[in-house]
Amino acid sequence: MTRSDGYLLDNRQPEAAERFDAFAALFDPTTFRHLEGLGIGPGWRCWEAGAGGTSVVSWLAKKVGPTGKVLATDLDTSLLTAVARPPVEVRVHDLGTEEPPMDGFDLVHARLVLVHVPDRERALRSMVASLRPGGRILIEDGDPALQPLLCPDEYGPAQQLANRLRHGFRTLLAGRGADLSYGRKLPRLLREAGLSRVEADAYFPVTSPACAALETATVRQIRGRLVEADLATDEDIDRHLANVAAGGMDLATAPLISAWGRKG
Repeated sequence: MTRSDGYLLDNRQPEAAERFDAFAALFDPTTFRHLEGLGIGPGWRCWEAGAGGTSVVSWLAKKVGPTGKVLATDLDTSLLTAVARPPVEVRVHDLGTEEPPMDGFDLVHARLVLVHVPDRERALRSMVASLRPGGRILIEDGDPALQPLLCPDEYGPAQQLANRLRHGFRTLLAGRGADLSYGRKLPRLLREAGLSRVEADAYFPVTSPACAALETATVRQIRGRLVEADLATDEDIDRHLANVAAGGMDLATAPLISAWGRKG
């Protein structure tokens, strides 16, 4: 993540760990499948950029083993201290403004990071520059503009309220510089960065307990912002959280678009 007072979803807030747990449940299987496909194995040097939580870092550490290295960076590394032991190194790093912390990586990965970075073009260039010749990169980001609804099946008042609050969330993100159509651009951006063998796909969960957990944590985290911006009232939010807790709504996420390629 990048140093910016405008970042909406601060890792220091208590709901951040709940959001990372939900992301892990929703997206780790997709991420791990792609990383396996890139050939990760013992001895690899990996950079997990904007790591946030620990699930991907821990998985990478098992794959590279004692002869490999996993560098996990973020602005706030407090959630990473539990895994800060060989082969994992944890560093504070601003992806959007600082040079790569190392080079010669076999693999660089970032998930749900660049969409929030104001100078995401510079950040992507730095990640590509840090790869060794033949190194692989996997960038995964959402595309809220591609699927903007929390409840794609908007058949009643609860679903209508949910989608209105999701629109408010998207408004707050856009106001802080997030690119809500970034995910779809990744294949082109990787090719323009000089990478070869570029491919991409998308994963779109439509309903699961993790979708509900993610929605609850997110709304609690941005509650004050929604009210301050007159995008919702406290009564709206209380009613929506109660609807989510009651179950019965099919809650979706924005599609996670995964794009990967090879340097040189």
